[in-house]
Amino acid sequence: MNQNFICTLFLLAFVGLTTAVASKTAIESPSAAPQLIPGLDGWTRFRGPNGSGVGKSENLPTSIGPEHNVIWKTSVPEGYSSPVLTQDRVFLTAFENDRLLTISLDRSTGRELWRREAPRPRVERLDPRNNPAAPSPAVDDERVYVFFAEFGLLAYDFDGNELWDVPLGPFDNLYGMGASPVVFDGKVLLVCDQRTGSFLIAINGTTGEVDWRVDRPEAASSHATPVVWQPNDGEPQLVVVGSFLLSGYAIATGKRLWWVRGMIHEMKSVPVISNGIAYVNGYGSPLNDPGNTLDVGPFADALQYDKDEDGLLSRDELPEGRARQRVQMSDLDRDGKLSEKDWNYFRNSMAMTNGMFAIRLGGSGDMTDKNFLWLYSRAVPQLPSPLLYKDLLYMINDGGIVTILNPTTGAQLDQGRLQDAVDSYYASPVAGDGKIYMISELGMVSVVKPEQTLRVIATADLDDTVYGTPAIDGNRIYVRTGTTLYCFGLLQ
Repeated sequence: MNQNFICTLFLLAFVGLTTAVASKTAIESPSAAPQLIPGLDGWTRFRGPNGSGVGKSENLPTSIGPEHNVIWKTSVPEGYSSPVLTQDRVFLTAFENDRLLTISLDRSTGRELWRREAPRPRVERLDPRNNPAAPSPAVDDERVYVFFAEFGLLAYDFDGNELWDVPLGPFDNLYGMGASPVVFDGKVLLVCDQRTGSFLIAINGTTGEVDWRVDRPEAASSHATPVVWQPNDGEPQLVVVGSFLLSGYAIATGKRLWWVRGMIHEMKSVPVISNGIAYVNGYGSPLNDPGNTLDVGPFADALQYDKDEDGLLSRDELPEGRARQRVQMSDLDRDGKLSEKDWNYFRNSMAMTNGMFAIRLGGSGDMTDKNFLWLYSRAVPQLPSPLLYKDLLYMINDGGIVTILNPTTGAQLDQGRLQDAVDSYYASPVAGDGKIYMISELGMVSVVKPEQTLRVIATADLDDTVYGTPAIDGNRIYVRTGTTLYCFGLLQ
């Protein structure tokens, strides 16, 4: 792909056409609910059924906490991954005493069945807010698959026997790797976006052989786990969000089929798909809030500051301003200078607006003009993914700010603060049985009624940190804290 794959003049015009509130683009959607795909209806991956965060459930408890509706609780090592479920197992990953661990527990009792250690041939650069066991496992009917950035992919059977491994990396991501594997049609699919050398890979789940691998040269900083989209009249696709782009790939071959421009440079949330539309939020920094974006000139103009005439720009050569302040962020190959590719990344990252995006899926090639539907740009979260539930679209932001949107138009229906939970949020909201569960970093639980007006029906304090997203299935909700895995349910 040409280095100038994103034309900044187009992007600036694009941003100018969107606003900090929703556009009035109509979406033909009789009912907004996550797409159901056979084989992806269980909590077998990060955020459950196809990444939606909505569980098949009934009779879930409204009140949960260390002393409320605890079916069982089990001490677990530290890790930021989220639990995934089979019919009788719970799987998670952990990091303890410099060891990368995969752990299997009995779903009915919480008893640990086995733990396995992965090789750790290197120690990678990692933001203090991340963890070597951040990506969540994925399971199918026979195997559990785990990814550790400091080794690669591994597969175990349900008895803990290692079946295969695929070493990957080393990686260079500003914050550390965060995307989790996804299993579909016998393939283990993994997005490996990093500063340089980003790629998407498909591994045969049975043999561990590489089915295909495609480069993603436009992606530089992304932590988002992909989702599957099944068009009405075509083959299944993998919807991948990354720096500046939302793209659709043929799962059978890895061919990129279409893309939409306008995403932020750092995408972290999981898209939610409904009626052929993806809803995904992206947040770069306060510099990307409405009114703070910047029109940066092309590299050719910036070369006026190239004092040593080497065709590159060092920090000392740049004048005071954003470019000089963000050399470390924009220097993708870490050579201490900005090349034209680095400059284009900086230029485009300054032009994009934080937002919740609604994007129609499908087509061929660049579909930006046709498929972009609306953008909402107030109180957009950095990490938690959106939740589409009961025809309403929810976001939870740091400070406990909840925004409720009309998914058809992007219009704000309500915005309020969870008064008992005003700290940071890493876990994404999940829902089931007419209840939405939101849990803050400090373990403050807010249970919200799915209505157009924010209404909290229960609160609790888990008295521990929470970074992983809860899992919901049947009449149980599984919550991982810094030290404990809880199974909550109504006590008889």
